[in-house]
Amino acid sequence: MTDGGPTRDVFLPVAAQPSIDTLVDFAREAEGLGYERAWVPETWGRDAVTTLTAIAERTEDIGIGTSIANVYSRSPALIGQTAATLQEVSDGRLRVGLGPSGPAVVEGWHGVEYGNPLRRTRETIDIVRLVLSGDPVEYDGDIFQLSGLRLRCDPPDTLPGIDAAGMGPKSVELAGRFADGWHALMLTREGLRDRLADLRRGAELGDRDPESLRVTLSLPCIALDERERARELARNHLAFYVGAMGTFYREALERQGYEDEAIEIASEWANGNQEAALAAISDELLDDLGIAGTPDECRERYADWESIDGVDAVSVSFPRGAEPDEISATMRALAPE
Repeated sequence: MTDGGPTRDVFLPVAAQPSIDTLVDFAREAEGLGYERAWVPETWGRDAVTTLTAIAERTEDIGIGTSIANVYSRSPALIGQTAATLQEVSDGRLRVGLGPSGPAVVEGWHGVEYGNPLRRTRETIDIVRLVLSGDPVEYDGDIFQLSGLRLRCDPPDTLPGIDAAGMGPKSVELAGRFADGWHALMLTREGLRDRLADLRRGAELGDRDPESLRVTLSLPCIALDERERARELARNHLAFYVGAMGTFYREALERQGYEDEAIEIASEWANGNQEAALAAISDELLDDLGIAGTPDECRERYADWESIDGVDAVSVSFPRGAEPDEISATMRALAPE
């Protein structure tokens, strides 16, 4: 973990945007505002690799990263090739975020069986490192067996860090044991502290220094003069993820003391009662998982998250329904000083 206070990153919108140019403009605005890195998600919209390439070509200094590239839709060797290429395109500004995603995306969109997510993530990290080393890739794992080839271009002079995403104890322990860092999401401040203990335990199991691992928190943020609009966007975002994106998000809330609300949100959403699902989200839950309100109150509450010991970067993330002007307004309101 790095010395000093955490940096401020930006997690570009997961929802569809008008164009690639819109996403590039967000990244350029973030660069001008002093954000450290622009993370690009990948679900079932524009792919992260093409988007990051466009951003890398049209920015100068801001870091770039995948958050999160899933470990099912590309082979580990292809992820390694892609990381080497993006590191070249960006002149060394890449950080790789990997994770298993969930059945809704992996099976429902990619048509790939979702199984052994922890083992697959661990083997993917291993193989990506081998590819990036430039050495022959010899690997005999439970899932992947590779032999005989090496990267056909020069490996990067500076190797990109490889982070793993996770919400549960075992997935965070895996990040501590095998990755260079951890991407945290859907966590309260207390829940984050619990998972940081899992990260440290994983580092110890891997005989690694926990202080060497980089922790990036994706924090849902929406800062608008119209407070109720900000709160509505945040509620919609949370209800969608708990209700529509599989069990992982619901289970994450249950572990953190919100079992009744998590079950009610998921149940109402599954039954087509979206308004009831939104109504099940208390102000306490909404504020425990992110910041939504006026610019002044969001700036004040953002500082509470930055003060958590062990967090290296707090990434400003946006509700899926936010309009481009609302995303820009939030970036400006929470820009590094």
